[in-house]
Amino acid sequence: MTAEPTAPERFIRGILPENPTYRQLLGLCPTLAVTNNMKSALTMAGAVLFVLFCANVMVSLIRNLLKPHLRIVAFTLVIAAFVTIVDRLLAAYMYTMSKNLGPYIPLIIVNCIIIGRCEICASKESVLKAASDAIGQSIGFGIGLSSIAFFREIIGTGMVFGTRVLPQIWPDWVIMILPPGAFFTFGLLLGSVNYMVNRKNTSIKNRDSMK
Repeated sequence: MTAEPTAPERFIRGILPENPTYRQLLGLCPTLAVTNNMKSALTMAGAVLFVLFCANVMVSLIRNLLKPHLRIVAFTLVIAAFVTIVDRLLAAYMYTMSKNLGPYIPLIIVNCIIIGRCEICASKESVLKAASDAIGQSIGFGIGLSSIAFFREIIGTGMVFGTRVLPQIWPDWVIMILPPGAFFTFGLLLGSVNYMVNRKNTSIKNRDSMK
């Protein structure tokens, strides 16, 4: 019988081995929609971190009270409460960013990453493991968002965080900050990640076969 992952293992898995964007392919709607610049990407990552951490901890605390046929409803209500909090905070203190992100903050309620972690981990594990899982998965999601946003913004505008880093003679590829650029960038990065993972697995198999 396989031992359950420890809290540190939950944390590490979420960052790379089980990266939500490149390994699990979850949360792709906001990934493609809000990654035309780094500020929007990191704001979304921060919002997801807040909601996922709070939801995982809350679900873990009440896990023994959950009824099997009502657990998804309970998850949704808990997530919706924290999404409302982060949505109102953004509207109050980062109004322009809140308008730029539009409906994608409220849509965190149905983000498969958050519901999935509540089901897979928080509803079955201790608060420490649930919190570690939430932080690891959120960092992994943030890496996915920021990597896509970095390439889209720098190639599309020559800037990062609104500051020009490429020379003025660099032609701005406007298509990169439009929807086609999101699919193109995500496809290239996903292919690169799969190539590196497959190459690593092949290397491990070859090394084991030589023993």
